Amino acid sequence: MNLSDRADGDTRVDHQAGYLLHQRPFKERSTIVEIFTHDWGRIGLVANGVRKERSRLAGLLQPFQRLLFSWRGRGELKTLTSVEAAGPAELLQGDSLISGLYLNELMLRLTSRHDPHPMLFSHYYQALDRVARDEELEWCLREFERDLLQELGYGLNLSHDSVSGEEIEPDAIYCYYPHGPEKLDRQRQAGGELTLKGETLLAISSGRRPGREGLREAKQLMRAMLQPHLGDKPLMSRSLFQSGR
Repeated sequence: MNLSDRADGDTRVDHQAGYLLHQRPFKERSTIVEIFTHDWGRIGLVANGVRKERSRLAGLLQPFQRLLFSWRGRGELKTLTSVEAAGPAELLQGDSLISGLYLNELMLRLTSRHDPHPMLFSHYYQALDRVARDEELEWCLREFERDLLQELGYGLNLSHDSVSGEEIEPDAIYCYYPHGPEKLDRQRQAGGELTLKGETLLAISSGRRPGREGLREAKQLMRAMLQPHLGDKPLMSRSLFQSGR
């Protein structure tokens, strides 16, 4: 990656590794693309002329493919100057495609522009590779959600009771609150709180795939922990999952 800054504040970045997350029409023949890069985080770029017939950029600006982006400019939106393929495109279909769209939608909704997260870039790349290989999609998504929250500063307590400080017991039942898990005493019943087994918490923490019930609990936990950061606007990819069932 090459970077140069001019005296007038104009910035130029060359051959930055990244992925296309989203694009939308802009003016008559251009688009605004949102990309996620290794060194710069999420960047908004204006792709001039990409909607013209026979545009070379249109064929390259595809999701799920590692690309090398070059841009320049000042302000919030930069101008895309070139794109090159840095690897083969992942041709996702069915649930794998919806899973890939879900990854992109989470990245678009939860990351901020110009906020670098090199480790998150690695997590995204690894998750996309697993999705492309149709490798245990449900568990792949749960692990990515865990890593995403961790990298954004919202990491979950998955190893210790938030009240007693004791280590999570695999056979115990826990209520999970924003501050962490609390062991459910035999003397009281859960009053609408999110409950799950200790073994599910430990599986999420260690990256060990749980059974069917544990996957269901992990999904409920991650959905509850993501919701405050996603807000009320529904995720389109979730609707696609539901309509395909």
